[in-house]
Amino acid sequence: MTSNLLVIMSDEHQARAMGCAGHPFVQTPNLDALAARGMRFSNAYTPSPICVPARAAFAAGQPVHVTQLWDNAMPYTGEPRGWGHALQAGGIPVESIGKLHYRHDEDPAGFDTEHIAMQVAGGVGMVWASIRQEDERLNMPSRMLGDYIGPGTSKYTDYDEAVVERTAEWFIDRKTSADTRPWCLYVGLVAPHFPLVVPQHYLDLYPTNSLPKVKLHPDDGYARHPWVEKQNAMADSENAFRDPEERLTAIAAYYGLCTWMDHNVGRILAALHATGMGDETTIIYTSDHGDNVGARGLWGKSNLYQESVAIPLIIAGPDVAPGVCKTPVSLLDVAATIPKHFDQPFTCAGRPLLEIAADPDDTERPVLSQYHAVGAVSGAFMLKKGRWKLNHYVGFPSELYDLEADPEELNDLAGLAGYADRLAKMEAALAGILDPEAVNEKAFADQAALIARHGGRAQALKLGAPAATPPPEVAR
Repeated sequence: MTSNLLVIMSDEHQARAMGCAGHPFVQTPNLDALAARGMRFSNAYTPSPICVPARAAFAAGQPVHVTQLWDNAMPYTGEPRGWGHALQAGGIPVESIGKLHYRHDEDPAGFDTEHIAMQVAGGVGMVWASIRQEDERLNMPSRMLGDYIGPGTSKYTDYDEAVVERTAEWFIDRKTSADTRPWCLYVGLVAPHFPLVVPQHYLDLYPTNSLPKVKLHPDDGYARHPWVEKQNAMADSENAFRDPEERLTAIAAYYGLCTWMDHNVGRILAALHATGMGDETTIIYTSDHGDNVGARGLWGKSNLYQESVAIPLIIAGPDVAPGVCKTPVSLLDVAATIPKHFDQPFTCAGRPLLEIAADPDDTERPVLSQYHAVGAVSGAFMLKKGRWKLNHYVGFPSELYDLEADPEELNDLAGLAGYADRLAKMEAALAGILDPEAVNEKAFADQAALIARHGGRAQALKLGAPAATPPPEVAR
């Protein structure tokens, strides 16, 4: 009998920030327990290191250059049709609770019901951030990480509380209903996304005097790649801290939010088991992208380094053998997994995760990520293939990393003569998937058309949340 499927997606959870991923101090006991009884994918990536394009690609099972939903002002509307529609076509109950970051609740996005859905601001998203040409570069209208950093609660933590409570209610309603069909439920949590405000107990787990020094900080002589320097200049969070202690508190708060999120995952799984449905439910946990958390003096996501593009990914259930799969995968593969779980046809760019895990020798499988959003003066493309990782920037030098020898990406090999052939092969592999120049031009053209539809630059500057998208009002 086909099991139920519970998909939990957090927001901005760095792949390495889990105990089961080998992190030296981050506490994630519930995710660790899930990984211990399931399959963890240790080389999982986002299709785009920013919320809205990543989530649209996940919904459709197609890369960003296919969806052509480039930035946070181009939310998913139900086109291209995605995995949710495939389930609906097969008569599989499919609902969502929590953050989607699509356009609005009225769109046919592939769910029978969307409970307390968090969508883009005003149904349009961050239109101002679509202005990114070199000669029109903007500065962030407010501090990206929030006005306050430290202990407490925020609208985001309140929202996650409401999502957890609604999910527990949903399990009870489902268990007591007359409908015995296997179901699919998607749950979207916001943490550990900024603002960096977390209940005191979780902040206290990470004393600022115990935090290790971040790597490759510009104050220590590190020179950021020129594309990254330009992108970061739009919202230079590192230089917006009030003092060194607030910066350390920001790091502690991020890790505290990781543990807070893990706590909420534990509550969800406990509620599932309390209904007796735990043993007949397959669970997928993942995130939309990562966070730099101060590495290279960078915060948030929006670049191609591992901290930003790598994501956590765990699948556990009655038919899942425990282990670790090192084959590169992405959210597109999660999209392929969901209809496959229910034996429903779905054409997408991914491959079901358990099929990939059954072929562990496919280490050369290429995985793509790309960025065309806020602060980017040109398109950026990441290709992971085997031990090698290419960061290709239109109009700027590429970077090449050997992640097997250098998992922290400390040494860019692209400019070294001994790696010219490897760089050329990786560039050719990328060109075999897409034309970076053509995709870059298309993204800029679509963004220009979007700005024009909204009345031009002056009007676009007024549209969208200034930083983090506000959640819907929830009763507390």
